[in-house]
Amino acid sequence: MPPSLPPPSTLLPPLICGTATFNDQYNPDPYALPTTAIVHEALSLGVRAFDTSPYYGPAEDLLGAALDTPFVHENFPRRDYFLLTKVGRITGDEFDYSASWVRHSVQRSLERLHTNYLDVVYCHDVEFVSPEEVLTAVTELRRIRDETGIIKYIGISGYPVTTLCDLAEMILDETREPLDIVMSYANFTLQNTRLASVALPRLKAAGIKVVPNASVLGMGLLRRKGVPIGGKGDFHPSPKELRAAIQAASDWSDRQDIKDKRLEKVAIRWALENWIHEGAGVGSRGDPASGIPWTRERIEKYGGNKLGVSVMGVSNVEELRETMRVWRSILDGLEDGEKTAIDSGRGTDERGWSLNRQKQVQTLATGIRNTLGTWIDYSWPSPPPGFVNQRRAPSVPAPLPTPGASPDPLPKQSTTKTGSDMRRLSQI
Repeated sequence: MPPSLPPPSTLLPPLICGTATFNDQYNPDPYALPTTAIVHEALSLGVRAFDTSPYYGPAEDLLGAALDTPFVHENFPRRDYFLLTKVGRITGDEFDYSASWVRHSVQRSLERLHTNYLDVVYCHDVEFVSPEEVLTAVTELRRIRDETGIIKYIGISGYPVTTLCDLAEMILDETREPLDIVMSYANFTLQNTRLASVALPRLKAAGIKVVPNASVLGMGLLRRKGVPIGGKGDFHPSPKELRAAIQAASDWSDRQDIKDKRLEKVAIRWALENWIHEGAGVGSRGDPASGIPWTRERIEKYGGNKLGVSVMGVSNVEELRETMRVWRSILDGLEDGEKTAIDSGRGTDERGWSLNRQKQVQTLATGIRNTLGTWIDYSWPSPPPGFVNQRRAPSVPAPLPTPGASPDPLPKQSTTKTGSDMRRLSQI
């Protein structure tokens, strides 16, 4: 990371809106989703970061279209929100980590997202390629960062936590510069907590400052009605025996004499609430989205401690609102939560309610985990046995047009690119 950039742990919000749901894996028709309404409501509720990927079908285009609107231009300068995307994964069985494809992918993301810089770029699902390929991609991303400034922070993402650790250590050893950020998914959930128990000590030792926890429902595994079935059918890699154990745990929870006992409600709150603390050492002090309307918040107002970073995904506005209600209730239960609740207008009783709900969720979580038994901390193989990368003859399309400018920090200023902007982008 260039010395001119502050650490991402001082900037990134502890709650990030993920857009993997803007895809036909999770929904039959992503174009039928109210994606613009979701993005606008998220910003209005204080969410200041969006995670996406070219692999998520039309997600980059849908997110970019939602951001390239008068509502966003007039109310949310580009400097006030963060965009995180990825390179390397093309389809389910096709990966390209070459320097030429990295350049193409970055330029395409800039265009799709209607921005002239990306806050974070991950190498996507690093377990599917060799360590040498990951090093090539990271090296090229750093070159783009250093020579053009259109990338701020660089990281890796994937599923097996030991692979993430191995690669973070390898990159530090080979380059003497740690990665800025490592994102794990489905590894800090009610069913699997290996991100905390296995990965965190190694990632910290490898110099990683921020570790977002994504997919707190295990890609939809931890739901009463089972894994989501989208336009591509049943994509979930979990074995049938694990699914049966999850169903038994859900049935057990339904029998308890506690309000709001549905499996997914317990799983979401438990993961968000516990990762705030477990992931604090690799968390962030960014805007906590505690609920003060139309206000750019600072974590210092509520004690200043870092909070573990989580990535949430939703498919409609009501799911977003419910997630934000849960998130804000969790914040109310923190040490300085009463002040948060008062400042946001929720009232002085909210901290007590939050602490009581925390106890209920912990009771339910303990029972659910006991029911899962030997399936606790199980992780499915990724890549699956026999996987072969189908990207046999990579070829990069002709260069895309230079991306359009994102909204300026000051809405009344001109959005016309300068000659230096054009030269920097052309160097990718």
